[in-house]
Amino acid sequence: MGNGFSVLMLVYAGDRAEQFDMALRSIVGQTLPPAEIVLVVDGPVSEETEEVIRKYNEELVTAGTDFRVIRSEINLGCGGAKRLGFGECRYPLIAMMDADDFSEPDRFEKQMRYFETHPDISAAGGYITEFVSAEDPADLSRKAGIRTVPETDAEIREYMKKRCPMNHVSVMLKKDEIAACGGYMDGYYQNEDYFLWIRLALADGKFGNIPENLVNVRVGEEMYQRRGGCKYFKSEAGLQKLMLQSKMITFPRYCVNVAERFVLQVLMPNRLRGFVFQKLARK
Repeated sequence: MGNGFSVLMLVYAGDRAEQFDMALRSIVGQTLPPAEIVLVVDGPVSEETEEVIRKYNEELVTAGTDFRVIRSEINLGCGGAKRLGFGECRYPLIAMMDADDFSEPDRFEKQMRYFETHPDISAAGGYITEFVSAEDPADLSRKAGIRTVPETDAEIREYMKKRCPMNHVSVMLKKDEIAACGGYMDGYYQNEDYFLWIRLALADGKFGNIPENLVNVRVGEEMYQRRGGCKYFKSEAGLQKLMLQSKMITFPRYCVNVAERFVLQVLMPNRLRGFVFQKLARK
């Protein structure tokens, strides 16, 4: 099992340097480290973040890992920054990573083994453990839950008709197949990943999820705020319309999906929305 894969990470002004440091450390400390790390610096960042970049540049050069820093003078947002970085990755498999989360030490080893045993898979992810961020960036004591996802391609496609079926921060992707269906695109507010899975499914891509925790993800009240509001609802409703027009879902399923999202994202207050996500949509 080789390590011929890339890791793509974005960092921007809102990321905390100590959490960014921990995220990079979780990549460097893998049982199967990547051949390259492509870091997109999305707009200006703090001097503390720049210091972390300098530290890892020196460390990774010494270790023989290619650490490539791609900079955008302006903030491109998630879709644009991912598109920029994706094109810079040199290896056929690309693992996604957020700058404020950290991966389990054997995440990449498990995913590379999965691709070896499932060569037809286009995108492979897994479970994530969500925890409420504390002052100590390594404090996992306040777990919000585990977001499990369906395992097989058939199960994932069925689940996709109702909700996003992949934990994006955990995925490893085949670069050529993602590029063939258009790659990362803007146009659906904070739903670039769901939009990508829909297009990949329509292009006959194959999905898989490893039924184990791969990444630890920081959450907080602001996460539930981001998942609410008219703008977020319109984006989600637009994706449901796309699936309806593409005949991925029936009209009754479309009506149920849009109604559920209207209640959750528009009518429901943030505190209650947080309870629903933490208690009802997680283990």
